[in-house]
Amino acid sequence: MRSLAAVESLGIFRGSFRSSSAASKITGARESRLPKSADEELVALAQAGDRGAFEELIERHKHKAYHIAFGFARNREEAKDLSQEAFLKAFAYLKKFDGRSSFYTWFYRIVVNVCLDHKRRSKRRAADEFDETSESRIEPSHQMNNPLPLDQQVLAGQISLRVKTALQTLPAKQRTAFVLKNHQGLSIKEIAEMMDTAEGTVKVHLHRAVTALRRSLAEFA
Repeated sequence: MRSLAAVESLGIFRGSFRSSSAASKITGARESRLPKSADEELVALAQAGDRGAFEELIERHKHKAYHIAFGFARNREEAKDLSQEAFLKAFAYLKKFDGRSSFYTWFYRIVVNVCLDHKRRSKRRAADEFDETSESRIEPSHQMNNPLPLDQQVLAGQISLRVKTALQTLPAKQRTAFVLKNHQGLSIKEIAEMMDTAEGTVKVHLHRAVTALRRSLAEFA
């Protein structure tokens, strides 16, 4: 993927999705130089040319960025590529960050826009793609030791497929609001800031999204 290659060409991004143990060692090594700095302090350092400061921003936000991207892409590799693309764009536009909103809001708005652009460019995913969100909510030991009866497994698979298909067909703003609220647990206020809209508008998007999903799942009620 071209965007991934571009990200990897920047030394600051190499290994940004390391294992948690490796990441914790690196983060610990940085703490003496960047002790508990606020995001905005790190941004100021990064804007002045300190790439280590931007690496720290990556460490702080990479997992949240990945999970938001996964909520849209429903595929691990695509979610990784999209979140890295978002970091690349944030790095490219960092000089334009003026502090009128928090870095958190500014960056996650980039993540969401990258995901929406990708969705507009992409064809609908294959109908039999595995729903990894459901997988992530069940511990492996529970899956092995307490398998569902076959009929319940089939029903769960049908529901997961229907939910995923319904999500893919929602209008972009409804899907964005739903993913941020139900997959990421953000508040209405946070979603409104990220989508740059009124809180009442977010509530309308959520209501319409939930109504559409309920309609799609009516046969399973």
